[in-house]
Amino acid sequence: MTEDTATAGRVRRFSTAELPVARRVELWEDHNRDALIGLRCRLLGDAPFDGTELNLHLDRVQLARVRGTSHVVERPAEVVRRNPADAIAVYLTLVGEAFFYHEGGVLTLKPGQALICDADRPFMRGFSHGLEELAIKVPRAVFRDLTGVESVPAPMARPTSRALARSAGRALRPEGGPVDERTLLHLVADLTGRTVADPVTVHLANARAFVEDHLTDPGLTAARVAAGIGISERHLSRAFASTGESLPRFVLTRRLELAHRLLTGGSRAGVAGIAAACGFGSASYFTQVFRAHFGMRPTDVRKSAAPSDFRREPGPDLARPPRRAANGPHDGDH
Repeated sequence: MTEDTATAGRVRRFSTAELPVARRVELWEDHNRDALIGLRCRLLGDAPFDGTELNLHLDRVQLARVRGTSHVVERPAEVVRRNPADAIAVYLTLVGEAFFYHEGGVLTLKPGQALICDADRPFMRGFSHGLEELAIKVPRAVFRDLTGVESVPAPMARPTSRALARSAGRALRPEGGPVDERTLLHLVADLTGRTVADPVTVHLANARAFVEDHLTDPGLTAARVAAGIGISERHLSRAFASTGESLPRFVLTRRLELAHRLLTGGSRAGVAGIAAACGFGSASYFTQVFRAHFGMRPTDVRKSAAPSDFRREPGPDLARPPRRAANGPHDGDH
């Protein structure tokens, strides 16, 4: 298995916040035509439109994170002819309910669902209470190379791939970061239901996302991960073997990294509390493996942290018990 990694440092931000109210819709349309997909936009009420979009163009795919107040977007045949996208579009709903009208009917999408459609077939989308979503635009030629077909037979709604949402969302963070474009594209192909050329890549990405969502569960096992992403334990083991790292080692490393962030990030919990919050069933075992990994005891890491290091870091709520892993692959926040 090989990786096709790019650096996400070219995120472009567009916002209507400082624009004249009378021109916001027009300029929103202009931006989307240039940066993503050409659309017509209509408001649903008298309130001014407010929208923000983050865009990232990689070698073979375009990504966007979109937030907006209530509105409707249309891509009629006239707009398709004038501004062809020649692409497949994937929309991952994060916040708000959306409808999607197309020639074959209507789909309703809620948070945790994904829409896959041919961007050059007329459609209309509506967001009565606003939206937040991730958008992925895959050129038709790239989609054909991935799946062997040039389009999807009809627009489809699917449960969101947590791995895909994590990958796209991470790429669109303002600070940027490495993006495994190859894995992202394979996850798109898998979402459409097509057989992917490298299923190991998909299994590995899905497993890692499931682990991240349930990292603090002390009962997280290979059986739970495999069941959560819908594969056998044997396939799960093979996926991790391709990286030279076992699943238990991956889980342990991620838990230790989380514990280190808590110790240097200002948490006042004791070592036992941090151990429990990070999924360790034994404080003494936690101390042992922490020292083996970092070369220092947890208490020494906390003491050595400079005052400027004590900042809020993402981590579990130490006032709550560790989370138990669910069997579904799409639990957790985006």
